[in-house]
Amino acid sequence: MTHRLVNFSAGPAVLPESVLMEAQNNLFNYKGVGMSVMEMSHRSEAYDRIHSEALADLRTLLAIPSDYTVLFLQGGASQQFALLPMNLANNRSVDVIHSGVWTKKAIDELKKGYSHRIVASNESQKHLSLPSFEGIDFDATAAYTYMCSNNTLFGTQFHHFPNPPSPLVVDMSSDILCRPLTVRDFGVIFAGAQKNIGPAGLTIVIIRNDLLDRCPSTIPTILNYQSHAAAESLYNTPPTFAIYIAGLVFKQLLANGGLSVQAETNRKKADCLYDAIDSSPVFYCPIPSTDRSLMNVVFRHVDHDESVESAFIATAKKAGFDGLKGHRSVGGLRASIYNAQSLDNCTRFAKFITEFVPSHAH
Repeated sequence: MTHRLVNFSAGPAVLPESVLMEAQNNLFNYKGVGMSVMEMSHRSEAYDRIHSEALADLRTLLAIPSDYTVLFLQGGASQQFALLPMNLANNRSVDVIHSGVWTKKAIDELKKGYSHRIVASNESQKHLSLPSFEGIDFDATAAYTYMCSNNTLFGTQFHHFPNPPSPLVVDMSSDILCRPLTVRDFGVIFAGAQKNIGPAGLTIVIIRNDLLDRCPSTIPTILNYQSHAAAESLYNTPPTFAIYIAGLVFKQLLANGGLSVQAETNRKKADCLYDAIDSSPVFYCPIPSTDRSLMNVVFRHVDHDESVESAFIATAKKAGFDGLKGHRSVGGLRASIYNAQSLDNCTRFAKFITEFVPSHAH
């Protein structure tokens, strides 16, 4: 294949073409050191520069305060569902804002011996609209308050955050770096890299330093945040190539003007797709406009005709658009438009949506 498909997959997801080309150019012999990044020691001088620059550039992008530590970890974001209470609960309850599948997975880990309360939930709405923060009875003595910022399956995204009395811990796996954040509003931010940053294998944890003091010495060393913080994410062999790619993505975002510029582009991308869906006689978006995600645009046939949805997917693939099938648990259609997806590709796809006519339409 000499051309590239427009990749709307929810993850692993599209990467910037310029990043892929730079990685390709350096794949065999990284900057003349005589080996690939995938081959070099994580203790080498060459890799140390890659690692240090990636950490520094992420700090710059998010304006991360000095009293926060950035960790580059393995194990995926799902591992954090277990590590967070292991490290931070300290025999106190956890408040949870439940908004979909990913918070349910975190709740399932809390059920394995950790006190917790679901203080807000949208389960009765089948997760198609977000729970309100108004009137939540937060526990002032809770270890932390937990939530997920963006829900890839259902296409919802929180566009603001609560201010609970306990540290706010947020899973941002699918929308980190899509917009500026005030990091000091959070106790912990964590994210798997494979949706909006880089390849699978890297998980980023941004944690306020005073919370590291909670980590008990009784948990396994490899699972203790303090171990990784003390070793600057080099306690064990890190996912070196994934960190290298992430570092290239950070540099590109900085060169392009930072997260404010990226947020404006993301809004334009989402608007053009939602406008096409909302004006279509064939499709609709089930999510209220106030709760719609800038990263994962979900839509369905107006009569939930799966044969039409399948025909749309097949026709789109022939036109060069891939990864449009909705998650197996909810069905429908989904276009994931993470940072690396271009506005031009989204505009072309919006036109495709507008012009699509089912073959059996009268």
